[in-house]
Amino acid sequence: MDLMEKIVSLSKRRGFVFPGSEIYGGLANSWDFGPLGVELKNNIKKEWWKRFVQSREDIVGIETALIMNPKVWEASGHLKTFSDPLADCKECRERFRADQLKNKKKCPSCGGQLTAARQFNLMFKTFIGPSEESANVAYFRPETAQGMFVNFEQVVNSTRKRLPFGIAQVGKAFRNEITPGNFIFRTREFEQMEIEYFIKKEDWEKQFEKWLKEMKQWIKHLGIATKNIEVIDIPKKELAHYSKRTVDIFYKFPFGHEELYGLAYRSDFDLKNHNQSYQDPQTGKQFVPHVIEPTWGVERTVLAVMVESYKEEKVKGETRVVMNFPNWLAPYKVAILPLSKKAPLIKLARGIYKDLLPHFVCEYDETQSIGKRYRRQDEIGTPFCITIDFDSPKKKDVTVRDRRTMKQKRVKINKLQQYLNETL
Repeated sequence: MDLMEKIVSLSKRRGFVFPGSEIYGGLANSWDFGPLGVELKNNIKKEWWKRFVQSREDIVGIETALIMNPKVWEASGHLKTFSDPLADCKECRERFRADQLKNKKKCPSCGGQLTAARQFNLMFKTFIGPSEESANVAYFRPETAQGMFVNFEQVVNSTRKRLPFGIAQVGKAFRNEITPGNFIFRTREFEQMEIEYFIKKEDWEKQFEKWLKEMKQWIKHLGIATKNIEVIDIPKKELAHYSKRTVDIFYKFPFGHEELYGLAYRSDFDLKNHNQSYQDPQTGKQFVPHVIEPTWGVERTVLAVMVESYKEEKVKGETRVVMNFPNWLAPYKVAILPLSKKAPLIKLARGIYKDLLPHFVCEYDETQSIGKRYRRQDEIGTPFCITIDFDSPKKKDVTVRDRRTMKQKRVKINKLQQYLNETL
């Protein structure tokens, strides 16, 4: 079993990610996040929001609608340009990205004949109102960016922000991908963490490098090793229609080096198309700001940190599987484990659990041997296990076990919260 298969298996078994609609046969490339997966996702989003919005004075947040006026996508160019070349196999009926095929005429799956390539719009179409008429056509947003652009002037007027400043958003986007796959790496429904950072044209190179540095620091904060990251400047001929410079940050996934994050200089393309402008409060001059856009994918971040954190170690002849998440990222921070189901231990353990629950995301587990419970917590990445043993009621202390080192330390019950705060 290769690493990717192990990650997929662990994700389902432990409640990180489930196949979508599985009891009805599933839906291709549809995934649901389980109890641990949603905690992991939320930890990423909360930390990102705290780091890039709440801890800065130059960025404000916004949340915009999933379905916008279709004129937004007409103005942004998505209706004309947001497409991929598609080819169908006449034999097996599979679809392929024509620009990714070595042989443009032969099916890579069955060897059958391929149709000529045609452009395939990636936006999901829907209808507003009771009838499916062309006048009621709308689209699920394929990116979060346009919601920030069309609200630019309203944000400026309501917050009185001055250049340079940014608008941030975390939210869902939808793309009718031709070739989704590789677990949660490429899906039709996904979340983005994105910033549109508005600047004066002459400052774009300085701001671009600043944001590239910040994105690298975020990757380090996730616990991802630099050796697994590659930063690639996209050649001019391959740039998106709106971009003057784009950098893709690649991660070494088990299935190859693939894009994790992106950083683009979008010039004044978007604001100009939406007739949004800015008045300099000092000079009174009206102009269209330029934009630096750093983009982070939530699901790709989840997958990257799971791959990076997955470790197998030999302990006393057995394989110990550990998810070595950074402590802040771990879905559960503490597990409360009474050594036996005897009443005095259960009562004390439940009391400790209730005391810690308002302060940390905790799990209570009294099933199976203590060794198996340790292994279970290691496998989901819980930093600390608190064991209540037969000495605990008398001595008023417990054993705290560290996931990384497996070392154990006696800590007084009335000092537990302080100890966990300091170590976490």
